[in-house]
Amino acid sequence: MPRGTRTIIILIALGLSGCGGRQPLKPVEGQSLPAVPVGAAAAPTAQELTTPSTQARPERNVELLRQSEERKDDPFDLPPERE
Repeated sequence: MPRGTRTIIILIALGLSGCGGRQPLKPVEGQSLPAVPVGAAAAPTAQELTTPSTQARPERNVELLRQSEERKDDPFDLPPERE
């Protein structure tokens, strides 16, 4: 790999490494957070506004089948009726 290409890749990597900074969110200058919702005691924080609700991201409670198991008898699994 030529030396110039290696230098460019290193500079790009260094530039992108600064993109992952984590700082508390603040409203843009001149703007404020949304108004206090009706019935709430205080305005929600930036963290509360960016955290998805349970309805938006429900938890999975599906247990994967690890091995074959025989099905239990189902009393409603009846053959079709004859006409």
